[in-house]
Amino acid sequence: MAGGDRSFASGGSSSTSRSFSGLITKCNCGSDAVVRSVKKGPNVGRKIFGCPKWSDTNCNFLKWVDCNNEVDDLRFQIFEKDTTMAEMEYKRNDLQERVKKLVLKKEKLEDDVKEMKADICQLRVELLMSARNERHMSMALLFSWVLFGFVMFYLK
Repeated sequence: MAGGDRSFASGGSSSTSRSFSGLITKCNCGSDAVVRSVKKGPNVGRKIFGCPKWSDTNCNFLKWVDCNNEVDDLRFQIFEKDTTMAEMEYKRNDLQERVKKLVLKKEKLEDDVKEMKADICQLRVELLMSARNERHMSMALLFSWVLFGFVMFYLK
């Protein structure tokens, strides 16, 4: 309860001299109402304002302490936190899915790079073979022309 409140037990319920909001509530007989806790029944634990002289007078003042605003505020805060957690969990799951897709894409690209490197090596071998064949063909053509020149020279 609020600091500086005095508590006492009376008839199985506790009471204090101030309300939860710090404002003093007056009962029907003009006394400052006290806050009591319900000890039995379906409203156990709920707070009520009551007359401090309820056992001596017929005041019968009872009023529920309006703590719904506090409870509603706390429930709303919990709801906001739960919503934030759900949104963060959704984002985390989304990011995990994106990471999985990117890992698969990376692995596919790595496989493509390996395949391209193998193709490049094969093309280099083919290029070297073509260059060698071209040199051999050029030499064969040169020798054939030289041979043709000798044959023409001796046949004349």
